[in-house]
Amino acid sequence: MTQPLQNLEQLLDRVSTVARQNERVSIEMVIESIGSRSFGPLLMLIGITLFSPLSGIPGMSFFMAAFVLLVAVQMLIGRKRFWLPHFILNRSVEHKKLQKALDWLSKPARGIDRVLKPRLTFLVQRGGSYGIAALCVVVGLCMPLMELVPFSSSAAGLALLILGLSLVAHDGLLALLATVIFGGAFSFLIIHLL
Repeated sequence: MTQPLQNLEQLLDRVSTVARQNERVSIEMVIESIGSRSFGPLLMLIGITLFSPLSGIPGMSFFMAAFVLLVAVQMLIGRKRFWLPHFILNRSVEHKKLQKALDWLSKPARGIDRVLKPRLTFLVQRGGSYGIAALCVVVGLCMPLMELVPFSSSAAGLALLILGLSLVAHDGLLALLATVIFGGAFSFLIIHLL
């Protein structure tokens, strides 16, 4: 049984292990390594993908939006284990590209992990986690539009990464920060589309 993740560095280490062992790394391989029972690590995975250089792959925002919506809706309805369709699970990337993105993120991950601690836990446990799932539905619905405005999907990715971290570390302050970041990205999107 996979041990629950405690921080961002552990997530990157697990994904890096999969990348070193395979020529191409599928989403299914990554999810198996981090566990499919926890909403936080899956959000972190989506956030890392959108915030990293991998977000430059055409259509990545649209694809990740579908992933966010599937996971968030399943959390809202109370599923204990997440189901994802094969078209998402089979998507893969070359291990060299993935490892380059992971290397790029490793130093910031160590710094971020130093400041994580349980705070304002009511925002990330029980009812609060449903609020986070609802926010993720909104983010997922907005992401296809973010493909039209440069860097807005990276901001949404950062917000999703922080939301995932808040669930893993039981840090409600991070959930508030992610809400502010997404609010800023949404405002930026609206200004540029009008």
